[in-house]
Amino acid sequence: PDHAQLFWRSLLEADRVLKSFQSGFLGKMSPVHLFWGGLDHATSRYSDRIAPRHPGGAPNTPDWVMEEAYSREETATGWWPSFPEIGPGFYAYTYPEPDGYRSAQIGPQGARFDEKWGEFILPYDSTRELADPAAAALEFFERAYEVGADLAGWDRAELEPAQPPDHRPKRPWSVKESGVP
Repeated sequence: PDHAQLFWRSLLEADRVLKSFQSGFLGKMSPVHLFWGGLDHATSRYSDRIAPRHPGGAPNTPDWVMEEAYSREETATGWWPSFPEIGPGFYAYTYPEPDGYRSAQIGPQGARFDEKWGEFILPYDSTRELADPAAAALEFFERAYEVGADLAGWDRAELEPAQPPDHRPKRPWSVKESGVP
């Protein structure tokens, strides 16, 4: 029961930050959702330009689902409960991956491009010691989106509001803060 409670609370907190992230985008986007194929809590932003056919091969997901899901250029962000070797973490990627994406530097501290996964990863443990873990996750999502959209040549002036909304998370969050080890 304790693990189920922690998982549920993690989903709630990730949901709050992902919804805050999506408030700064005017283009087509997915709702924040739990993706049944990989059990990640995620959202995507789309450029509306046609993308190359996805090769498929995602766990627990038919190739035709992946082909439809990646039919347009996108940047995806999310939280996954357990990356092998690092545990829970945030992720971000752009499809198709633009030149220079893997070598881009993004924040906050602890964020890195993972060659095995082909995406940026921010381990949860890198954020939980910070004064404002939610702001760190939001910075990670925003920076990964900006790098991907810029390198892919998206028309950000058409896709983003002239003045971003001030819908930042209202308080810091972490499992440690709640008193749960």
